[in-house]
Amino acid sequence: MMRNILLGLLFTQTILSCAGSGEKKSVTVAVKSENVTVPSFNADSAYSYVAKQMDFGFRIPNTKEHQQCAQWLVSQLQSRGANVIEQDMVLSAYDGTPLNAKNIIAEFNPQASKRVLLFAHWDSRPFADHDPNPDNHRKPVPGANDGASGVGVLLEIARLMSKQLPDVGVDIILFDAEDYGTPEFYKGPHKENTWALGTQYWARRPHRPGYSAKYGILLDMVGASNPKFPKEYFSSYFAPSVLNKVWNEAANLGYSDYFINNEAGAINDDHYYVNTMAGIPSIDIIHLEDGTSFYPYWHTVDDTIDKIDPSTLKMVGEVVTNIIYKEK
Repeated sequence: MMRNILLGLLFTQTILSCAGSGEKKSVTVAVKSENVTVPSFNADSAYSYVAKQMDFGFRIPNTKEHQQCAQWLVSQLQSRGANVIEQDMVLSAYDGTPLNAKNIIAEFNPQASKRVLLFAHWDSRPFADHDPNPDNHRKPVPGANDGASGVGVLLEIARLMSKQLPDVGVDIILFDAEDYGTPEFYKGPHKENTWALGTQYWARRPHRPGYSAKYGILLDMVGASNPKFPKEYFSSYFAPSVLNKVWNEAANLGYSDYFINNEAGAINDDHYYVNTMAGIPSIDIIHLEDGTSFYPYWHTVDDTIDKIDPSTLKMVGEVVTNIIYKEK
């Protein structure tokens, strides 16, 4: 996953670097309550999807493990009745390395004109360059929380939609090559926009010409125990009504201790390019410890399956499931 927390340059507004800092306040928007049948999100099922991804090994482009995991993801989504589109591409990494990558798009209720986009990245990082032990910096990251957790939640939502479709169309996109960005130890010439390569590719070449969605929700690092999900800055900037809608739903479900009503720093994640390049207002549900720092095992060799808590997967899954099934 990304990247770094951006501290300015893109906007004249000050980006808040700590949760709750500054005078800027979030606006609460009431969500009308309706009698809607929302299917029950199964935490054990979501956890099994995370564990299965981990069984393949490191999901790094140009490896057989990556190819095998892609085949499994496609088959899972097809088995849920989705119309699945495989977007194959060759991307250029930060150092010019060609990356054989694949975005996986699953369309549910494809005839619906009103659509919601759910997305996560399915690749894992080849460099544990944030590990406290420098000897590990060139080792790959297992990517249990950073990647596999969001995919696991989306696969469970796909299972629910195979049994009961929401009123709106839902597109699930699993983006590739998100986490192949410039490592901290790299000494060569630096290029811009080396993260979220699959997302940038899709934004320029959507799976359907002129594709649009009412809004998008990104899931990134949504499986660790005692998570903190503050309101990420770009989410607030580009999609404030969506952000408030989701956080209000979390509060209605009793999760306000985790979906924190404070503003956080700006994250150069997949949603940034969906907002700026595809023009779809999108938010990022992402674990930020104090509004400025990631999940403790981010980009380390310890981002392993034992860090995944089914109760967190359930929390995030319930929130997103309620959002899409209550959408009209």
